[in-house]
Amino acid sequence: MEKNLHILGFAGSLRKESYNRKLLKIAEGLLPEDTTFETFGLIDIPVFNEDVETEGLPSSVAAFRNAIQKADALLIASPEYNSSITGVLKNAIDWASRSYNKQPNPLIHKPVAILGAGGRGGTDRSQYHLRSVLNHLNMYVVNKPEILINMPGRQVFDEQGNLTDEVAVKLIKQLLQNLVDYTLLLNK
Repeated sequence: MEKNLHILGFAGSLRKESYNRKLLKIAEGLLPEDTTFETFGLIDIPVFNEDVETEGLPSSVAAFRNAIQKADALLIASPEYNSSITGVLKNAIDWASRSYNKQPNPLIHKPVAILGAGGRGGTDRSQYHLRSVLNHLNMYVVNKPEILINMPGRQVFDEQGNLTDEVAVKLIKQLLQNLVDYTLLLNK
């Protein structure tokens, strides 16, 4: 690898025992060599309000934008609420996507991969909507493999939070390798 890459991960769920937050932790352990990983919690990001923005960015939003700017690529773990993206995730993306005080939108041209665990469809609808949003923001979305872990009736995580689905582990590893390869290709 020519350069150590840094990936920023965040989940669209605030729940302590969130399956999607567990997926980020699992992904961190499956990273290709010479790749670092950081997670960012979205809990302190306020609801987007342009009036607040004109008074100055909230510190949590500034920290989120800074973490995105420093990262070479992003990994988003997206749950599915009511057949779409969670409000928490959309809100964070809305804050990050704004140009602010002569600072450009830090999401533009950023490579990003998506994974998710959820209901019967395994977050397929939320990922579809999220891809649409990310493409609109001119981000480079890694499309394959799709990580759509369906939860109902399955024991997908053990008591320690490890993913017990070996096929899913293999696919996550491939998604991460694809994200790294795509990022290196874009940075040539």
